[in-house]
Amino acid sequence: AMAAPRRPSGGGLRRAPQDGRLDEINKEFLCDPKFSNEKGLEEKLAVFKEKYMEFDLNNQGEIDLMSVKRMMEKLGAPKTHLELKRMISEVTGGVSDTISYQDFVNLMLGKRSAVLKLVMLFEGKANESNRKPSGPPPERDIASLP
Repeated sequence: AMAAPRRPSGGGLRRAPQDGRLDEINKEFLCDPKFSNEKGLEEKLAVFKEKYMEFDLNNQGEIDLMSVKRMMEKLGAPKTHLELKRMISEVTGGVSDTISYQDFVNLMLGKRSAVLKLVMLFEGKANESNRKPSGPPPERDIASLP
């Protein structure tokens, strides 16, 4: 039997156009006066892009119900169908069943708190705490005390 052609690991091919598209959208956000005083916007957008692409996106490159479901399960916080629908409509304002990248960035930069945003922020914190250097904390000398 012939060996099946090997697929590039990590779905690299499928993501390339998406990556470019999200970069374009990030540029629009960078030029948006609404976010001109957002600190570290470029870094934030880079993180949002990575996060967004981590969701198992539907073929349209948007986050759908199944994507959110898988993400929540991965985070160890599975949700019911109804809760998932509510999470999505919280982000999209009930206009759509899928979360576009614009929706996602507006959510993360906006003032509104939504379940999905809390989850993202929580996951970010969890990842940071895993990355702390191991070993004893640096000794503090008296001089460094406030």
